[in-house]
Amino acid sequence: MATPKKYPDELRERATRLAVEARQDPTRSVGAVTRIAEQLGINSETLRVWVKRAEIDAGARPGVTSADAQRIAELEREVRELRRANEILKTASAFFAAAELDRKLR
Repeated sequence: MATPKKYPDELRERATRLAVEARQDPTRSVGAVTRIAEQLGINSETLRVWVKRAEIDAGARPGVTSADAQRIAELEREVRELRRANEILKTASAFFAAAELDRKLR
């Protein structure tokens, strides 16, 4: 279960947009994330992570995009469920095969 968000989505989007724009301007790029984080009352590391994620999603930085990460997580969850179901079916098959053999021997 996901934890509740500490910051509203609007604040996250605004802060990320401001930081990305500031980092693109050479005159404002030095310390931009820290400065914007302080102005908006956000932890600077939190804003840095948001900016990194936004740059990856935009294709400006290498990495796994949010959509790809979510899809991978869904596929991994599905694989776990299928493996569990497969184990249950194997166990049931072995149980019924043993019962059939036992019945034939009597």
